[in-house]
Amino acid sequence: MIAPRTVSVFGATGSVGTSTLDLIAREPEAFEVLAVTAGDDVDKLAAIAVTHRARRAVIANESRYGALKAALAGSGIEAAAGGEALIEAAQMGADWTMAAIVGCAGLAPTLAAVAGGKTVALANKEALVSAGDVMMAAVARSGAALLPVDSEHNAIFQCLASGGLDAVRKITLTASGGPFRTLSREAMRAVTPAQAVKHPNWSMGRKISIDSATMMNKGLELIEAYHLFPIGLERFSILVHPQSVIHSMVEYRDRSTIAQLGCPDMRIPIASALAWPQRMETPCEPLDLATLGRLDFEAPDEERFPALRLAREAIQAGGGAPAILNAANEIAVGAFLDGRIGFLDIGRIVEDVLARSDAGRIATLEDVQAIDRSARAMAEQLTAELIN
Repeated sequence: MIAPRTVSVFGATGSVGTSTLDLIAREPEAFEVLAVTAGDDVDKLAAIAVTHRARRAVIANESRYGALKAALAGSGIEAAAGGEALIEAAQMGADWTMAAIVGCAGLAPTLAAVAGGKTVALANKEALVSAGDVMMAAVARSGAALLPVDSEHNAIFQCLASGGLDAVRKITLTASGGPFRTLSREAMRAVTPAQAVKHPNWSMGRKISIDSATMMNKGLELIEAYHLFPIGLERFSILVHPQSVIHSMVEYRDRSTIAQLGCPDMRIPIASALAWPQRMETPCEPLDLATLGRLDFEAPDEERFPALRLAREAIQAGGGAPAILNAANEIAVGAFLDGRIGFLDIGRIVEDVLARSDAGRIATLEDVQAIDRSARAMAEQLTAELIN
């Protein structure tokens, strides 16, 4: 790689952010860190900023600004806080930006980074799930390179090196099936948050682990893929693959199918985006197919996992429907993790909010934010009704 490449990491204290920084630390001569951000964890953010000699550290929670400034005293690193500071950090002109802020809080800074016309590695699902049309229009205007970091989308991106979208017959996203892949729907009624966060293959945060257990994560990824790789909804499929070795596949019109394989370690797709258009070393385990012995596949069961159906319906409805789906799901997952509702109530709440909401149309970030607020309020109301 031409060194040094300037980078900014948004969501630096999360799992994707820390994996990104782990890779950067292994080739310090190749990267210069401009900005690192976090939501609330001042101590971890300050330690990251000092370790990687960042120019600026931003904490989203404005009330934590004093603590961050104190933690960085004497380091020469600029401290900042709040939503506007996140946007300003995104406008610092980094060659490569990791967009890994969780939730809709990441929309504005991600759009600001895209507007700079450089390379944006996208790990923030909401950018495409809730604001796909807005995001892709911004990419088209700025000429930015938008690189997917989710293992499935990054796999598709790599497979497409064999040919353009015009030669694609079908794209298949694989899914592990989560911890309840073989569990009956009746048995799912009794599962606990502690059981649901134990993903069989990946080490992930609590929210995304629940999304994997409901398979909503795969539904959200379908929406993302629909925007990233515009071949039409009917040409996307989902295949359950418990080993999580094949991350996605692309079938071309000549009936050749290209698949991307690797061990379930997020540093592999992150490295693909970080070094693009070249490759870099990772500390990940090599794939040993002889030891693995077998690869299994099965069709997803949309009766036991209705999230997949709901995601397709949201795409077909268009407008703000995907944003409604995402917002309602976040509220329902939070209520489940808090022990206020049951596991199956998550899908029920999301479906009810979708049915009762006006999807409208989305043209701006403000439209997305308004629909998101409305859907969250309705989901909170339905959650309260279930509890009472």
